[in-house]
Amino acid sequence: MMGRPVRSRSPATVPPPASTELRSTKISFRSRKIVKAPPAKPLATTAAPPPAAAAAAPLLPPVLPALSVPGEVAAALRHLQAADPLLSAVIASTEAPTFAASPSLPAFHSLARSILYQQLATSAADAIYARFLALLPTASAAAAVTPAAVLALAAGDLRTIGVSGRKASYLHDLATRFAAGELSDSAVSAMDEPALLAELTKVKGVGEWTVHMFMIFSLHRPDVLPCGDLGVRKGVQELYKLKALPKPEEMAALCERWRPYRSVGAWYMWRLMASKGAAAKKKKGNVSS
Repeated sequence: MMGRPVRSRSPATVPPPASTELRSTKISFRSRKIVKAPPAKPLATTAAPPPAAAAAAPLLPPVLPALSVPGEVAAALRHLQAADPLLSAVIASTEAPTFAASPSLPAFHSLARSILYQQLATSAADAIYARFLALLPTASAAAAVTPAAVLALAAGDLRTIGVSGRKASYLHDLATRFAAGELSDSAVSAMDEPALLAELTKVKGVGEWTVHMFMIFSLHRPDVLPCGDLGVRKGVQELYKLKALPKPEEMAALCERWRPYRSVGAWYMWRLMASKGAAAKKKKGNVSS
């Protein structure tokens, strides 16, 4: 399972219905005299009741592509290696990413966790998250984090475990929107990127970066480019030897060749910068000794 990047620090498709073949038939027409007939008298019969409406089939959410589907990461690597020789070299020297094939956390739980981890070092965030789970009434982490459970926690309860008052308000706003039905786990999982950005950024404390991280690491969407992530921007700068950090529009143009696997390309940018940082640290250590 791959690690989650720290913000600003580094990180079935149902076949279409068969078309009905229409065959044009030539119909001969001869003009003939039309005789008007007197209107027919209505039949004295009891009208049959209209047929009952057929029960509408339930609408199933669309099945969206995911990197956790077997073979999807391999397909991504083949595409990226063929599309970008510079990225191909990074792929060849780096262990391939893995995404859990088992179901990930429900959307609400994942988003609440994202809020807790914002702008914190991983070790500090891990500790706060563990204490957050301990506040909840059940020991099962997957079942414990629900809107009702979070709303039952006062801001003071959250502050005692290291959650700021502002983050506590973010968690309560998220829980309120889920409890009111504005958002749901199933609806969020079925949304595409524009819809997710539009709906989730209405939640206090949830911005574009948080939505992009949620899409990549919780929903495992294959084609997300987090243009605002500093680590990815630095990776693109390093990969293409740019003089300055690329702006979002430049990022979009440079990484267009990675479609439809920009999430995997972004993952390699994090790894590229991590390896560069490790090499620099090692070099510094050798010089000091």
